[in-house]
Amino acid sequence: MNDINSIRHSLSHIMAYAVMKLYPDVKFAIGPSIDTGFYYDFDLGHSLTTEDLKVIEDKMHEILKEDFDFEQSYMNKIEAMQFFKNQPYKLELIAGIDDDKVSIYKSGEFIDLCAGPHVENSKMLRSCAFKLTSVAGAYWKGDATKPMLQRIYAAAFKDKAELKQYLFQVEEAKKRDHRKLGPELDLFFIHDTAPGMPYWLPKGLKLFNTLLEFWREEHEKRGYHEISCPQLNSRELWEISGHWAHYKDDMFCVEGNENKPFALKPMNCPNAVLVYKHKIRSYRDLPLRLSDCDKLHRHEASGTLHGLLRVQSFTQDDSHNFIRQDQISDEVNAILDIADLFYHIFGLTYKAVLSTRPDDYMGEIALWDKAEASLKEIMINRFGKENFILNEGDGAFYGPKIDIIMKDALNREWQMGTIQLDFQLPLNFNLSFANEKGELETPVIVHRVIYGSFERFIGLLIEHFAGAFPFWICPVQVGIVPVSENNFEYAKKVEQLLKDAKINTEIKLGDYGMGKKVNEFRVAKVPYVVIVGDKESEENTVSIKIRGGKQVNDIKLDNFIKELVKLKQSKALELKEDF
Repeated sequence: MNDINSIRHSLSHIMAYAVMKLYPDVKFAIGPSIDTGFYYDFDLGHSLTTEDLKVIEDKMHEILKEDFDFEQSYMNKIEAMQFFKNQPYKLELIAGIDDDKVSIYKSGEFIDLCAGPHVENSKMLRSCAFKLTSVAGAYWKGDATKPMLQRIYAAAFKDKAELKQYLFQVEEAKKRDHRKLGPELDLFFIHDTAPGMPYWLPKGLKLFNTLLEFWREEHEKRGYHEISCPQLNSRELWEISGHWAHYKDDMFCVEGNENKPFALKPMNCPNAVLVYKHKIRSYRDLPLRLSDCDKLHRHEASGTLHGLLRVQSFTQDDSHNFIRQDQISDEVNAILDIADLFYHIFGLTYKAVLSTRPDDYMGEIALWDKAEASLKEIMINRFGKENFILNEGDGAFYGPKIDIIMKDALNREWQMGTIQLDFQLPLNFNLSFANEKGELETPVIVHRVIYGSFERFIGLLIEHFAGAFPFWICPVQVGIVPVSENNFEYAKKVEQLLKDAKINTEIKLGDYGMGKKVNEFRVAKVPYVVIVGDKESEENTVSIKIRGGKQVNDIKLDNFIKELVKLKQSKALELKEDF
């Protein structure tokens, strides 16, 4: 049985075969499989259109009616250079191969430089489903100084049902794209003068602050102490922590007094360490959980920025928990309990990934082994031996970590929270605490985030809920529309009573039609739109349009407000529809 990667890789050769048939002068670059299909980069000398993709796709189906094997053979480098003499990108690839033996694949009339793997025969691709989805520019080898090629992307799956589901998800994702919905809902925007640094608008900041208030409330219950630390720190601090050696290129550096180099902090850990060192600590102080929601800055390549999901300025819901070695299991499990609460309250599921020692690790292997063993035991006990993923070599430079991978409404996976065990930073900063005997011991630091960053989490919530947020976090929870100017006073009374009950409320008193006002609230995905006319004013009631289409009339105002207060406190995902 051929795996999906072999199928996708083979289809990329079929696409290149079709392009060769249609455009004989084409120059070929590379064509790998990717998570949802494949792509191939071409140098054609002219731009492809959407109509061209349909022609290429039809030619692929025509080719697949043929019966041919995917045949592997080998040439030495000189033979390969001669064979591909009219293909400059292949020549460059051949020159970079260390071995003198070069792998070649023949599929029908198309011959490519390739190591495989592929399916055995073209017949095995006939039942597969694929669609050419887009064409984009791509620099050769990702280098802006090299030629711009045309990359044709394709989706490919084992059958039509899987392809149909994927294409549905793609279209749904476009509708939910936070880069589109965020500005439309007046939540945020990003300007060219500050790339990757969001402007939070009033409604967006209200949403942000609601999540922050919830975070603060739940962490205070669990013995966390919030701190705030300097944004700029001298090079000396980053050298002690190890970040200058491992992370300098990703930091925004500035020159301070007397030409002393400083950097905007990309992470909070060295500052938390200095807070720990500010006082003498004893075993009775531990665990000491120092949380920090300061702004962070990380230098990202412009091509990697992506709305709120990949930014250069962000607020991380950080904490650095200083513990004894015998507290590791309890502390990590307690953090995972917080993750359970914070994700499940939004209807999100997650899985845990354990990442181990990277090549550029810092410290002693014995300490790494100890840290990895501790986390592995926790993962097995909590999730079961078969229910977590081991990601060898992807830990932080100072310690192994548990990454929390969240799944959204479209079944997409995102890396959000992380729990990192650190035996190294306490040694670098010479941290200690006095044990029961009065002897000095070195604490362990647990670096942890739950949201990951507020920016990224909000971006994902926008897409997860398609902008129709649960009531408790909505920037506008109730919209008020008076039928006429005669009802303005009662509408203002309703507004004030809702605000007194801490319900986010907006009223529309403009001199344009009631229908347009109601529609504006509908487009803004406001959960409840209250309509008040003469009858409501006289009877102290409201008529309510509920997000999604249902309408209820003659609801007592005081009962409506009481039910909304309960709904907000419950943090329910669904709206209440009976009052």
